[in-house]
Amino acid sequence: MKTTAKNRMIIMTVVLIVVLLLYSLRLMQLQVVEGESLAAQMERVRTTEQVIKAARGEILDRNGRPLAVNTIGRDVVINMAFLEKGTTNEVLLRLIRIMESADEDWIDNLPLTAEAPFRFKPGEAYETEIARLKNALGVAQYATADDVVYRLKEKYGLFEHGDKDDPVPYADEEFRKIAGVRYEMDRRGFSMSVPYTFATDIKIETVPKIKERSFELPGVDVVESTIRQYVSGTVAPHVIGQTGPLYKEQWDAAGKVQNPDGSVSAQIGERTYKMDDVIGKSGAELAFESQLKGIDGTRRITMNSSGDVIDVVEEKEQVPGNTVVLTLDSQLQKVAQDSLASNIRRLQDTKEERKGKEASAGAVAVIQCKTGEALALATYPSYDLSAYQRDYDQIAAGENQPLFNRALDAAYTPGSSFKPAVALGALASGTITPRTLYNCTYVYNRFAPEYTPHCESAHGNVDVVNAIRGSCNIFFYEAAYYMGIDTLDEYAARLGLGVPTGIELPENIGQVASPEVKAASPAYADDPQWRPGDVIQAGIGQQSTLLSPLQLANYTATLGNNGKRMEVTVLKSVKSYTFDETVYEHEPKVVDEVDAPEAFQTVREGMVAASRTGTAWATFANYPITVASKTGTPERGAGLYNSVFIAYAPAEDPEIAVAVVVEKGWEGYQIAPVARDVFDAYFFSRTGGSSTNYGELLP
Repeated sequence: MKTTAKNRMIIMTVVLIVVLLLYSLRLMQLQVVEGESLAAQMERVRTTEQVIKAARGEILDRNGRPLAVNTIGRDVVINMAFLEKGTTNEVLLRLIRIMESADEDWIDNLPLTAEAPFRFKPGEAYETEIARLKNALGVAQYATADDVVYRLKEKYGLFEHGDKDDPVPYADEEFRKIAGVRYEMDRRGFSMSVPYTFATDIKIETVPKIKERSFELPGVDVVESTIRQYVSGTVAPHVIGQTGPLYKEQWDAAGKVQNPDGSVSAQIGERTYKMDDVIGKSGAELAFESQLKGIDGTRRITMNSSGDVIDVVEEKEQVPGNTVVLTLDSQLQKVAQDSLASNIRRLQDTKEERKGKEASAGAVAVIQCKTGEALALATYPSYDLSAYQRDYDQIAAGENQPLFNRALDAAYTPGSSFKPAVALGALASGTITPRTLYNCTYVYNRFAPEYTPHCESAHGNVDVVNAIRGSCNIFFYEAAYYMGIDTLDEYAARLGLGVPTGIELPENIGQVASPEVKAASPAYADDPQWRPGDVIQAGIGQQSTLLSPLQLANYTATLGNNGKRMEVTVLKSVKSYTFDETVYEHEPKVVDEVDAPEAFQTVREGMVAASRTGTAWATFANYPITVASKTGTPERGAGLYNSVFIAYAPAEDPEIAVAVVVEKGWEGYQIAPVARDVFDAYFFSRTGGSSTNYGELLP
């Protein structure tokens, strides 16, 4: 027994010695033979490139008051790399339920109604989106909403879900919500390299509700982001405009730039864009995109094999976008908007039918005469820019198209507000003199008996000053007849009518009546031939003449400037983000000048007389500043008339020009109070300055 135990002890000792020798040999191999290799492996690191998003430049009014600024928000982002194949719909449905329980919105631009039976969203605002949807789905443009629904279900696997052995059909409301997200994902180019922003600026209380269920939401994260904040709200939404995602079709159409890291960016204008970037979509946000868009930076992040960050190097510093200072005076803009809205309501509440009660919409444009700077561009009805994304469906479906920029894009018959242009052309061309008299007998008989237009009353022998004062049709019939349409059109264009104003925003350049315009006009499809009677109708601002409120204001400013027509601008200056550098400063530009000082003086006398004792006397007879004005009451059919009013002041040395148009407002004098409110605010209530320190940094 003792021998057996001794043998066991010897065997165990030998085994232990062998094991220790093996461990010693392995340790020696690791430390001596493979030491350098292992040390290098331990030190092995990996680096990644990270984009540093540049802040977008801000938008201010001329006095430094903020209109569009940046703030920090929280976005819900989905990353395809972490989504298990075939689970996208289920993950989205879970996320949607969380968002609904938290009373949060998410991005959904699918132009289908929210509830079954599904139909295309109604209204002109959705026509382009519906056509784009059909193209994206590969269906014909005549396809019905039912066709589109079927194709969406087919494309995104939305017929059924659940276990493959026990599938469950998606409910209508589930289908619609998921389809809206999936369609938007496609439009934004969602891919392994392009994450998708599901929702923006969520409440901080919602963050833990998403984070704590991350195990159910692979690929879903909440990240901090820069959010565009439109602090101006209802002030000048059509001018400021909006930003939005860079959609796939815009990306595909753009030129491409190869980045140093091998990725690709789109070249749009002067800037390059990643596919998940934001870009200006309308208004100043679009017009000045090249200034507002910053230049992204990059940083190199180094991590060890354990995933710990051991170094961060900023390789390329981000450059924030520039600050754009508009020519708008936000306080004057608000006065113009409020006055326009209140005066339209006054007409609705106090006037008889067909005499202003039907007034429904309109616009105001205010131009600084000597610089061409737009001080106010108001449209009614309007909307709240800060609620645009959230309430788009409601806004787009609003009565009288609140998204339509009437100040720039509408085209109205000017009526008698065109008469100063005719008077100027007739005087400057020598067709008439200040002493020329035409006899107004109420009925115009030159083309009798076939055509006998008339005046508002029998003015008797009247000269040009009194013809402007009393808006005598027959005087301007005769002046236009003798001057001829070619001369009339020449001077109208030189005064800025029917030609681009030069403003940086999209505008309707309108048209002035001519044989060519009439022949091309759908309104005269049944009678395209130019007739002798057409020139006299052109002489009172009717026939086929159509002008925007901005053009009318620019033309009025040109009258006040004695024929010096300025290029209109909405851009006053561009500053660096920190205001330490001026990138651009507006310099007034003269684009044309009519050299006829006596003619302009005569027209001025007529327009001043219109304010004191003529068509606008009720508003300006006792006004403390001399105002030169003209009313217009152009026909719009069905027994209704638009109201047009133009004015500049002070008449002796004009500073600003105003044009007001109200649809179905009847006589032009009824909207003169809008111009008076603008003059009151400009001359008697100007406070300047800013609610922030921006104003101190502006010249």
